[in-house]
Order: sequence, then C-alpha cells, then structure tokens
Amino acid sequence: MIISIVVPVYNEEEVLMDFHERLAAVLKNVEMDGEVVYVNDGSTDRSLPIIRSLRDRDPSVTIVDLSRNFGKEIAMTAGLDHATGDAVIVIDADLQDPPELIPKFIECWQQGYDVVYGQRLERDGESFAKISSAHAFYRVINYLTRVDIPVDSGDFRLFSRRAVDSLKQLKETHRFMKGLFAWIGFPQKAVMYKRDARFAGNTKWNYWALWNFAVEGITSFSAAPLKLAMYLGFSIAVLSFIYGIGIITNTLIFGNPVQGYPSLMVVVLFLGGVQLLSIGLLGEYIGRTFYESKNRPLYFVNSVESSRVATSKLES
Repeated sequence: MIISIVVPVYNEEEVLMDFHERLAAVLKNVEMDGEVVYVNDGSTDRSLPIIRSLRDRDPSVTIVDLSRNFGKEIAMTAGLDHATGDAVIVIDADLQDPPELIPKFIECWQQGYDVVYGQRLERDGESFAKISSAHAFYRVINYLTRVDIPVDSGDFRLFSRRAVDSLKQLKETHRFMKGLFAWIGFPQKAVMYKRDARFAGNTKWNYWALWNFAVEGITSFSAAPLKLAMYLGFSIAVLSFIYGIGIITNTLIFGNPVQGYPSLMVVVLFLGGVQLLSIGLLGEYIGRTFYESKNRPLYFVNSVESSRVATSKLES
C-alpha cells in the first residue's frame, strides 16, 4: 500500500525545508510506503532547486515541473494525475495545515471513507475580514448550488484511489476544485482541526484573488446569478409599469409641469446599472463556454522526476 502526498508549490522557498522535515517525520510512523509529489507551478524563486535537493536525499520524492504557472487548481490536478498511491492527500507547503493530521486521515480512509477533509475550527494569523468573508462564501455557494460543499474546509484532504480516478475524468478548464471534490460524491468525512498561521513567506491570496476565486466557484457550479438577474429585471419591469401608471394618472388629474429631473436621472442610472450587471453575468458564462470550447490541455509538463516508490509500483 502506498500513500501519495501532493504538494503544490509556487514560490515557497522559505518554508519547503521545514515542511518536508515535518512531513517526513510523519510518514516514518505510517505503516505504508510514502510518496511525496511536489508540483512546481512555475516558481520564480529557488523552490525548484530546493525540491531537487530534497529528492537527492529522499527517494520518496517525485517532482512534477510544470512548463509555467497555471494556478493552484491546475497544479493540484497535475499532482493527482501523477500520484500513484492507493490513497492521495493534498496539502499546502505553508504549514498552515498540519502534516501531523495525516495519520488521522488514513485511519478514516481505512474505515471506508473515500474522501476525508480537514474542517477548520480556528484560523490563526488571518484577519477578521478574511475569516468572515470565507464564512459567508461557503454558505452563499451552498445556497446557490446543488452541490453540498463542506463549510470551512480547504484543499487539505485525502482521496481514495477510486475518488482520484473519478476526479481525473473531469477535464473542464475552469476548475473550482473544492466543488469538484464534493461533486464526485462517495462517502466523505470531516476531521476537525485548528489551522495555524503561515509558517513563513507571504500568502499568494490577496482580496482581489479571493474575489475572483469566489466568482469562479459560484459560476462554475450554479446558474443562479443568471436567474437572479432575470428575476431582478422582471421586478423592475413591474415596478416601472406601476410607476408609469402613477405618472399618467397624476398628469391627467393635476397636469405635469416640467419637473422630476433628479428622479429621472436616478431611475435611468439604476436601470443602466442593472443592465450592465446582467450583461456582465452573461459575459461571464459565455466566456466560460468560449474557453471550454477550445478544449485545450489543462497543463504542460516541463519534466517529471519520479520517486523510487512510484517507479517500483509502475514496474510491478
């Protein structure tokens, strides 16, 4: 039995050595062969040389070097594609998610769960605005979609081999992995934990990136924004009709001196904003259809340096 650990890496030179040391200590106490798949997502710092130095010392390390930066969602996909384990765990290298929780994940998998995910009880080192916005996002997306995405959970999770094989069949270009993880179904279980502050370096997720990530998730798994735009347009049309009747009635009874410029501008600007918002929503969905129609490969690999564990399994 082999357990594969997939680690997306993008400019993590400050933390990689400490991360691997803690991970290796955990894997030594696991009664399975371990494979660590580092996916270099176009790092521009010393991350790749550091990973190669780790591989020189540790035969369990596999390196998947992507041809450029494709983003974390694609990097995770590449790691899942190249992992050979009977179970696969995805974890970030920043040590916010503790590797020491891996034995608990494996225990739950051995009980029959295909997906075991970490659910955060606390989030150290993060601002109130980030925590509250994340809290709201998970609840909004679950309200808008038919997929039950676990709240307060990240990418730190374990997958059985059949769950990994199912994920590998999903080749859409715009990938919201948390949604895909939930969409495949299978028995799933949460493991509660306290998320630590980032060990070193700076986060790659600013508020603009998080906003785009939220839009990606909602539009990837729900057409609710389009329905909301339709309902909003219908409501405004009804209100406008009622308002128009009121104006006609008022003119017939009291006459209509030239007045109402401010209210007219407010109505025009409001309707114009609603129209632009609706067009923007349409553009978002049409754009996704456009990118999916190209049917491009999700990523290209510069090189793969397989571990001894992966090589022996492939040979067998």
